[in-house]
Amino acid sequence: MSARIRRTVVLFITLVASLGVSSAAGGPVASQTSKTIAQETLEEPNQKTAEISTDELRRILADGSAVVFDARPPKEYAISHIPGALNVSGKPGLPMSQYVPDAGEIERALGGEKESPIVLYCSGPFCGRSKGLSEELLAAGFTNVRRYQLGIPVWRALGGATQIELEGVAYVHEMDRSAVFIDARDPEDFQAATLDSMTSAR
Repeated sequence: MSARIRRTVVLFITLVASLGVSSAAGGPVASQTSKTIAQETLEEPNQKTAEISTDELRRILADGSAVVFDARPPKEYAISHIPGALNVSGKPGLPMSQYVPDAGEIERALGGEKESPIVLYCSGPFCGRSKGLSEELLAAGFTNVRRYQLGIPVWRALGGATQIELEGVAYVHEMDRSAVFIDARDPEDFQAATLDSMTSAR
């Protein structure tokens, strides 16, 4: 089991415990209010922006009712992000090692329409990037900002698909020795040219 998978499993177990969910014998995981874990949020007190659940995010992505922004650094976004989400560039003048998402980038992406519905997410329940960015957006006059504070680790743990960019493919191919690449093209195309260490699916 890779370190990344172990971290996701530990985070998922921690989340289940913190939400107080339990499983009836043979039944789905549910809380005392009969919500499934996909319907839960962290329900942190005194938040300036509302949270949405995994099910709500799925609906938003399906119907396009909000613009979803990924508030993680570009390399993390390139390796794995929620399909349909847009990455937020870092604040100018800061090195990538000190990445902070730029609220101005969101305003530019939305053409200055501050009433546009927005959903932010980042690296999970303990990541503060989406929360800090949401408060900046409120201060800038945005009126419809929500957060998927459970973030991409829980999205993946609950079976959500993720998307990888070409830059992310190159990075994983070079750096992640646990990754398995499968070429799904016709055998003739595979024989003609493929990535090193690629396996044919046929």
